[in-house]
Amino acid sequence: MKIGILENTGLPDRTIPGSKASIKAVVMGVSAGGFKALHRILPMFSIKFPVPLIIVQHRSADETSGGYLIKSLDKRCQLQVREAQDKFEIMPGNIYIAPGGYHLLVENEQRLALSLDMPVCYCRPSIDVLFESAADVFGSGLAGVIMTGANFDGSSGIKTIKSAGGVTIAQNPATSDAEYMPMSAIKTGFVDHVLDLDGIPTFLTNLLETK
Repeated sequence: MKIGILENTGLPDRTIPGSKASIKAVVMGVSAGGFKALHRILPMFSIKFPVPLIIVQHRSADETSGGYLIKSLDKRCQLQVREAQDKFEIMPGNIYIAPGGYHLLVENEQRLALSLDMPVCYCRPSIDVLFESAADVFGSGLAGVIMTGANFDGSSGIKTIKSAGGVTIAQNPATSDAEYMPMSAIKTGFVDHVLDLDGIPTFLTNLLETK
């Protein structure tokens, strides 16, 4: 559910009425509490959802549950869930999740790339790296979503997406297991919409519907 003023923060919902957006891709960033959040919302996306979703969930390189995350989500989702690989072509109807220990980027030919560059915001994969590279490629055709998490990763990326003309969304911190990450994004002043977790798939689906 969309909210007007975030309880206990005084921060406004920056929802801006207007025409449907020409979104070509959705990027999402999530950290602490993300396993539960992704299992909650990704199954809500219809098989007809017309654009790819590209996701960074903070995971370490030695995390043994990585394969389980992909398999568990793929069983529950209508869209195909895949662990991102280097040079993957980005295709509609797919959910791509960054592997542990690698930055995930979008390249100019709309392919995915993996990198072992230094951690950003103490993280690899980093949400900022994904968001900023995707904004360079998709520009105003990108929607970015920040969800539950315990650090500030993604705040710089949200600014980049908004500056490129894209749509920016943050989970209502009150519905987050860890509120720091969405709150940090909201405090940048570059978030257009603040939504409860369950409202995110519906909002994105409606955003992509044609008139």
